[in-house]
Amino acid sequence: MLALVKQQQLRIAGVATPYLEAGDGATAAVFVHGNPGAGEDWRALVGEVGGLMRAIAPDLPGFGGADKPPTFDYTLGGYAQHLHALLDALQITRVHLVLHDFGGPWGLWWAALNPTRVASVTLINTGVLPGYRWHFMARLWRTPLVGELMMATTTRLGFRLLLGLGNPRGLPREFVARMYRDFDAGTRRAVLKLYRATSDIEAYSQQVSAALRPLNLPALVIWGRADIYLPATLAQRQCETFARARVVMLDDSGHFPYADNPTAVAEWLIPFLQQQVVG
Repeated sequence: MLALVKQQQLRIAGVATPYLEAGDGATAAVFVHGNPGAGEDWRALVGEVGGLMRAIAPDLPGFGGADKPPTFDYTLGGYAQHLHALLDALQITRVHLVLHDFGGPWGLWWAALNPTRVASVTLINTGVLPGYRWHFMARLWRTPLVGELMMATTTRLGFRLLLGLGNPRGLPREFVARMYRDFDAGTRRAVLKLYRATSDIEAYSQQVSAALRPLNLPALVIWGRADIYLPATLAQRQCETFARARVVMLDDSGHFPYADNPTAVAEWLIPFLQQQVVG
């Protein structure tokens, strides 16, 4: 049963933070977008999950409709702290994390710091990243001056072509158009700060894995095999941290399977979360 999705907003530590919400209760599925992204990425799934439990999908600082202050702490710790404050403000005490892209490091860092509040994790082309090396765009963004030049010269056409790489099914036109509308000067600045502040992915992976492995959390891993940013070889490696993980490979999807094949993602995610509610 679909639930009504409401557009809400809170101010967290002075930062306007919009979020989508459906359902109610102290237990919630928390959808965390990546780069580029926003809570709007998850609207359909928030409505579906809202029929099972409360569901929220925030725009985190620097992205979507959230404030994009240059003074925000654009680090894994900064985002984890912001997410923590948001969940506290919404009186959410038990969390089923649904994560994508950089939402993986943000959400898993929060989980490592708050292990008693995590009920399950769903990883969509993200997760613990042992041995990961930055993709080609990230290497450019991390390079001073080169990154600024890349951001300043990114056009609508270039953005659409870039998102289309490694997506054999193609992405919905409105999905790409909305992402580009959100990709303003504040978001471009946030992306550069974020990637330059995230230096040691191996250390992140080791710390998160050490904190979460003993919990033996229920986990679902959904991965688009054609992803050129986070290679499909990382999907099975999530089992090193989440031993009970079910790994689902979508052969003709890319980095955004929830957008290029929303039906398949929902067919795996909804029963998984339903099982957590019943179990």
